[in-house]
Amino acid sequence: MNSERFTTNEAAERLGVSPARVRQMVASGEIESEKFGRDTVITAEALKVAATRKTKPGPTPKAKAEDATTKRTTTKATAKKEGKR
Repeated sequence: MNSERFTTNEAAERLGVSPARVRQMVASGEIESEKFGRDTVITAEALKVAATRKTKPGPTPKAKAEDATTKRTTTKATAKKEGKR
């Protein structure tokens, strides 16, 4: 049994994510962890499982900006100007 354990900061470094993301993954149950006093530790095996898990990436910031510019909202002022009610 491998007894190697990592802190959230060390786990974040190994997974290539932020420590906040690791804490979020622990809270949601995506990563198994143990509490030792005030510290949360993650076993090497749990880290290995988390690293192999595929996640769906979100939209890129550029895609979000393009979506925002293509959507047009009709306000009362523009509707009145265009002759719509």
